Amino acid sequence: MPQRPRIPKPVPATGAIEPLGSDTVPADRAGVRPACAFQPIEPLWRRLPKRDERGRRLADFMMLIPGLKRRSDAEIRQRLQAIHEVLEGYGEVVAFVEMNLRINTLWVSVQAQPGLCLEIPAAIKCAVPEALLIGQRADS
Repeated sequence: MPQRPRIPKPVPATGAIEPLGSDTVPADRAGVRPACAFQPIEPLWRRLPKRDERGRRLADFMMLIPGLKRRSDAEIRQRLQAIHEVLEGYGEVVAFVEMNLRINTLWVSVQAQPGLCLEIPAAIKCAVPEALLIGQRADS
């Protein structure tokens, strides 16, 4: 039985940064590799998983959290913890998560299931009311 992905807990702003090390992922951290802000990384489109461990396609969504990077460290940690708690509840379907504080965006890849890309953002919005789901406008 495949291990469910572990969603990393947010590291306090004063905490030590965990180095990337090699590209291999330890068994207890299936599918999740912490990133380090001080090392160059590949663009998101190259790092995103396209399929889950069973070969099924993943779906994804992006949320904008306006003004997050301008908040105090305590407020940022509070919001990241709230997002973490929501995503932990969906851990069995979450494949990839990236919070980009530079541009205030949250990217989440999940197993492709009807309604999941609306249900999870709605839960995040309940926890972090200023979070906005980024989507394409329906044609009129």
